[in-house]
Amino acid sequence: MSALIAEDEILHEIAFVWLEDRDRLDYVRQSLDRLPTRRGKPAYYRAGRMVGYALLGPQAKPSRSSGTFRRRVFWLLPHDRDTDPEGLYITGAPAEAVDPRTLTPGLKGRKTERSEGGPPSYVIRGLGITLPF
Repeated sequence: MSALIAEDEILHEIAFVWLEDRDRLDYVRQSLDRLPTRRGKPAYYRAGRMVGYALLGPQAKPSRSSGTFRRRVFWLLPHDRDTDPEGLYITGAPAEAVDPRTLTPGLKGRKTERSEGGPPSYVIRGLGITLPF
């Protein structure tokens, strides 16, 4: 879950590879997966689809016990808002979800009004800020 990802666990990220246009997604789920390499497209075994993944720099060290690297993978499930806009997440978002526009290598990302599917707050409207929905 994104709330459980500590920034010291993602220090060695150098880039993301997006398999889909992240600007079209209100949110993505993120998790830290144990993967055999620092780079390259990881195998994907969840329901749904992988929409992106992190690449690690050469300074990233593998686990002493497993020899694997912890890398972020971004994914969506079949019942997420992008596929089912009137479904479970018509408002709100899963605990591990963040707005993909807030993601940068080495930073967790965060939820936004867009990722939560809600209307802009009165503060945002009062400031004349319009967010893309």
